[in-house]
Amino acid sequence: MRTAALLLAATAALGFAQSKYEGPKPEKADIPYLRHAAKLIPLETSQARDETRKGDQWASVAGAASPVRTPLAEPYFVMEMGKIDPKLFELYRVESKNGQREVLISKKNKQGSKPLRIMVSPLGDRLYRIDVNETLENGEYCLSPSGLDTVFCFQVY
Repeated sequence: MRTAALLLAATAALGFAQSKYEGPKPEKADIPYLRHAAKLIPLETSQARDETRKGDQWASVAGAASPVRTPLAEPYFVMEMGKIDPKLFELYRVESKNGQREVLISKKNKQGSKPLRIMVSPLGDRLYRIDVNETLENGEYCLSPSGLDTVFCFQVY
């Protein structure tokens, strides 16, 4: 009886163990790649510009829309860590206005837009999966490491 219980516990533990990632690998480190079936698509990489308008702090990215598009409302990304720690990423919805994408960072000493929920999980040696943990509406989005001006943008359609 005791052997059967140990065998059952071992089988259950194996079922919950994380399997080794066998999907496609990113070509470059420090760039999140959108996972679409069996291929990876690098996100648009850009630099955000900070600006102050009427006491409000904004961040903007050139271009009205990202060329990287997905129909998935809960996409996920694969990234190889180099200099950027994927655990520092935040996801923001950005609005397209006047040929650029922008997000309100702070409004006269109050917090502006809040980051959307994501989860970062290790896949193996320096390889990470970044999951969006809420349904995204159609629109423009940017992943950005906290404290850096680098942004990685995509569009949900």
